[in-house]
Amino acid sequence: MRWDNLTIGEDEATRLPGYGDPAVVRRFDAPEALDERFYEVHAKSALNRVPEASRMPFRWTINPYRGCTHACVYCLAGETPILMADRSHKPLAELRVGDEIYGTARRGKFRSYIRTRVLAHWATVRPAHRVVLEDGTQMVASGDHRFLTDGGWMYVTAAEHGQASRPHLTTASSLLGTGRFAAAPEHSDDYERGYLCGMVRGGDNLASQAYDLPVGPSPPVVPRFRLALADGEAVERAQRYLLAHGVHTTPLAFDSGLRSARPIHVIGAQARSQSERIGELVVWPLVPSNEWRKGFLAGIFDAEGTGGRVLRISNADETILRWIEACMGTFGFRTVLEGRGHANDVRVVRLRGGLRERLRFFHLVDPAIRRKLDIDDMAVKHSARTAVASVEPLGMSLHLYDITTGTGDFIANGVVSHNCFARPTHTYLDFDAGRDFEREIVVKVNAPEVVRAELARRSWNGEHVAMGTNTDPYQWVESRYRLMPGIWEAFRDARNPCSILTKSPLLLRDLDLMREIAAVTDIHANLSIPTLDAKAWRATEPHTPHPKARLEAVAELNRAGIATGVLVAPLMPGINDAPEQVEALLEAAAEAGATGIGGIALHLRGEVRQIYLDWLRAYRPDLVALYERLYARGAYAPPEERRRLAKLVRHEDLAWPGRFRDRRRTPEREAEPDSPPDATPALEQGSLF
Repeated sequence: MRWDNLTIGEDEATRLPGYGDPAVVRRFDAPEALDERFYEVHAKSALNRVPEASRMPFRWTINPYRGCTHACVYCLAGETPILMADRSHKPLAELRVGDEIYGTARRGKFRSYIRTRVLAHWATVRPAHRVVLEDGTQMVASGDHRFLTDGGWMYVTAAEHGQASRPHLTTASSLLGTGRFAAAPEHSDDYERGYLCGMVRGGDNLASQAYDLPVGPSPPVVPRFRLALADGEAVERAQRYLLAHGVHTTPLAFDSGLRSARPIHVIGAQARSQSERIGELVVWPLVPSNEWRKGFLAGIFDAEGTGGRVLRISNADETILRWIEACMGTFGFRTVLEGRGHANDVRVVRLRGGLRERLRFFHLVDPAIRRKLDIDDMAVKHSARTAVASVEPLGMSLHLYDITTGTGDFIANGVVSHNCFARPTHTYLDFDAGRDFEREIVVKVNAPEVVRAELARRSWNGEHVAMGTNTDPYQWVESRYRLMPGIWEAFRDARNPCSILTKSPLLLRDLDLMREIAAVTDIHANLSIPTLDAKAWRATEPHTPHPKARLEAVAELNRAGIATGVLVAPLMPGINDAPEQVEALLEAAAEAGATGIGGIALHLRGEVRQIYLDWLRAYRPDLVALYERLYARGAYAPPEERRRLAKLVRHEDLAWPGRFRDRRRTPEREAEPDSPPDATPALEQGSLF
């Protein structure tokens, strides 16, 4: 084993897709490794070819680790109700990958509700906080969770340990959305009777018919039942409730005579006893329960209601209209009775209060016909009732849940909630997209041996290999696994040109090996330092070594003869591109003896685009419009913007080192003097930060 103090759990091995042998699962008893697992795998290859479409000035790279311990977690309590695509709600813990729900997206100047799907779902354990809004909405979330407010995305709490200032909820914040979802009814016996009363009476579905019989002084009057609706879910619910109360109905044929008409679902009961039983079920109760009232409103809405942007229930029977108004009033709904009120005239009970009250109606009474509530492309708003009343720690850690969606957000108990983003490499390995990416780290323990074998192949032509272009090979776990010394030795023995890009001074540990490589071939290093500003550093790279420590590493490497430059990466318009910010960094790099300095313009490819834009909305919402314009056509900023950023990092005492050249030592070349470095076009960004 490579580590001391390792503790191995009962599940010592597991299989990961793409790897032939089982992965050994390790845990390390250290503060920085709590709740993390390391999957030791044996990789078949280590050299990865960079896609031809990439703008990288190299074609090969090595990444001995997969996964990142720097990822953030956004999470909510499992019982948090999530708005589904059918306008119902479901607890967050019960969601599944593929479920259709609501998220939001910008439509011009406004953010609107749109449908999206759950792409990933996972659980984690985090310290919990309770967020309470003025309307009584409550949510339990981690301090790192973010909600959309009238001032942009905000975290539940400020950063811990005073490391960074970040936008967070206060009593001056108002969340965007409708606020608290109403609890769904229990569908009790009373609810079912109420539903049948509204459905049957609302559509006048229980009639009487006289039958001429050969005996008796007058024809008998026999009640009959017939229910016909275009929406099959309401008919199916009525049929199910009737059966539960002893009424058997049968499907009936119906022909509208129109080819283009929607199909009509029809059920009926012809037997006198069955129709009489229905009559008993739909009598007006003397003292209706609240469950009966909810069922009645659901039934009358399914029978006679219209939805869309306005919720209305129509009827010509004054008794039914009074029952609708009374039941609405019981639950605090504000209504208006529209229409002339003459005999036999249909009148309308209209619900007031906008989307908030329409959602509350649907959730509280649960009608069967979901299409009658249309919120697609409606603007997301906020009101005084969604202002934050309090945020308080619960003093305990709880099981919390999160999802990844196609829109990057979802609607949690009526307010817009940020979600975490799937990492394709980890979902490919059958890990979930959030917690696993930061806690389940794949370690290619045989990387040094595989690199050595691949560099020795006859087919290998000695091209330059760049390390650190995807995941940092000197993240903290390298201090335990020590994969890089063996990789450096392989490059030394093969006399293969190579380079390293890192954020960590840990590479100084391998300085002697780097000097041995420098004696036989090209090697150079670069430290990624986007800014010296402490606030900007903590906001963009909160878990990385301090920029000053990186500059000290630059100085020490250059003193040891390893050509080491500084990469200002990424250069982010409006964030770290102020001339005074860049100039301070350039002067510090020159003082550290940097052999070159390069500026890499931010690019936003694939999932990184959404991650960065959401981060921007949280920290600098004033810059969102600028970035949407700059990156409207793709992953890269326009050429003129890249040229502007490149000019910022030009320094009279520094010249960016040339393109990677094959300088493998040969007897013929040992006596040749080193040629001066070539000029190199501006490099492009390899990763987000």
